[in-house]
Amino acid sequence: MAIEGRIQRISGPAVIAQGMMGARMYDIVRVGEEKLVGEIIRLDGDNAFVQVYEDTGGLMVGEPVVSTGLPLAVELGPGMLNGIFDGIQRPLDKLRESSGTYIDRGIVVNALSQDAKWAFTPSVKEGDEVAAGQVLGTVPEFAFTHKILVPPGKGGVIKSIVAQGEYTVRDTIATLEDGTELRLAHTWPVRQARPVARKLDPVTPFLTGMRILDVLFPLTMGGTAAIPGPFGSGKTVTQQSVAKYGNADIVVYVGCGERGNEMTDVLVEFPELEDPQTGNPLMHRTVLIANTSNMPVAAREASIYTGITLAEYFRDQGYSVSIMADSTSRWAEALREISSRLEEMPAEEGYPPYLASRLAAFYERGGRVDTLAGEQGAVSIIGAVSPAGGDFSEPVTQATLRITGCFWALDASLARRRHFPAINWNRSYSLFTDILDDWYADNVAPDYTELRDRAVDLLQRESDLQEVVQLVGPDALQDQERLVIEAGRILRQNFLQQNGFDPVDASCSLHKAYGMLQMMLRFYEDAQRALAEGATVDDVLQAPVIEKINRSRYVAEDEFDAYKDGVMAELSKGFTVAA
Repeated sequence: MAIEGRIQRISGPAVIAQGMMGARMYDIVRVGEEKLVGEIIRLDGDNAFVQVYEDTGGLMVGEPVVSTGLPLAVELGPGMLNGIFDGIQRPLDKLRESSGTYIDRGIVVNALSQDAKWAFTPSVKEGDEVAAGQVLGTVPEFAFTHKILVPPGKGGVIKSIVAQGEYTVRDTIATLEDGTELRLAHTWPVRQARPVARKLDPVTPFLTGMRILDVLFPLTMGGTAAIPGPFGSGKTVTQQSVAKYGNADIVVYVGCGERGNEMTDVLVEFPELEDPQTGNPLMHRTVLIANTSNMPVAAREASIYTGITLAEYFRDQGYSVSIMADSTSRWAEALREISSRLEEMPAEEGYPPYLASRLAAFYERGGRVDTLAGEQGAVSIIGAVSPAGGDFSEPVTQATLRITGCFWALDASLARRRHFPAINWNRSYSLFTDILDDWYADNVAPDYTELRDRAVDLLQRESDLQEVVQLVGPDALQDQERLVIEAGRILRQNFLQQNGFDPVDASCSLHKAYGMLQMMLRFYEDAQRALAEGATVDDVLQAPVIEKINRSRYVAEDEFDAYKDGVMAELSKGFTVAA
């Protein structure tokens, strides 16, 4: 029996309904005569505090509030890829068809097409016993094989299963002996993590195609990273580049509270991007969730849970998934607004006391796992943080710092100098560096870690000398110190910096990055030797080989080894000393 109460009070997106005895936390309710979608977030006697996912303008005290008895859930199945959804998984194209340019309130549309037919191939037969998470069959979706899973909590002996053919998500494809009907799609509550067999250690890297990240501040497959930075420092562009060139199988991009024009750019550009892995459109392995800053604040709070649930679903099929949350600061602001409407006691800067625990609960849903079906999958979470004025001491950044394993600090001054990616190498860090050393030794080169550490040391020494130059000028430095500055400049401008518009330099493999480090550090060593033998730093800097090292980032991968061998041979000849 449906539980029906009445609106007692309205405060922005928060509605208090009385007469809701028997309702449960996080149940979805229909609010008012227009049946706006809302969620119960607090219960006090027979009063229910509801956050409404739509604009509450025009609601009146006394209108009905009806509980559905079900939590906020998403529909998981074929048809999600190449999809653009709002924060509660309503497809934006269907919303436009139903209501035009502006979304009508109370509109209900299915997340997945109910009429589209999918070519299902069963992988089990009658009499087989299936457990939760096991694969029932497969459906081709673009170049991707979509595995149809037994929903968590279900299982038993197959009583009947359909033959190979085309079916909709509404059709029953299998029936268990206890009468349970299984379909191509199933639902799952977004605030509940999907179960796994066990979590695994992070032992393989998540490769982004960006040298500064992959070499200096690596992320593991199933790891978590934060990208904090002030306005205009390139958070969204960095995340988009990672989404395109990262080595994840599936990409989930959550635009959480971003500006409308910025989200529009994403929605326009992503469908036009070519997937470097397959040559197909990138959207064929991408799900976009768009919740802009002018959309209802409560849906913004739900959007990252929607995104992480979709990511877990693809993980359970044995795929590696990357989820981009842009940005968690806007999500935290939604928490703060709803908390203030509920008159909860505020903590630092007005955020609710449970901010850190909510952030931790979100990031903890990432990881590399053994699935219930015995496969391995991973969810890598990369969250952008937008601290006001670039102040990294504010609560959201600090809470995120304590949770994530990578901290990729963006610098507005680098962005103004057109240095992409604008990641400050002196403020960033990764906790995964030592964990991946064995993988680098086995898959890249035995001396890879040593080369990286020498590059970091050189950059640090160059940074320290730059402070001296600011005080006394470059003429006060000795030749050895000037060489450090020049070698550091080569590393900064040609290794840490990339050209996002160049088809070659936009993404870089670890093999090529290692080769570039070899050339740059070999130049520094040979130049040091030349100075010790009586050459001047001006003699060294006139060597034509420097320009070849600078151009190495624009050399295609298949031509790079031959190019590197030529540069190394030229370095072996030494530096010509002017007469």
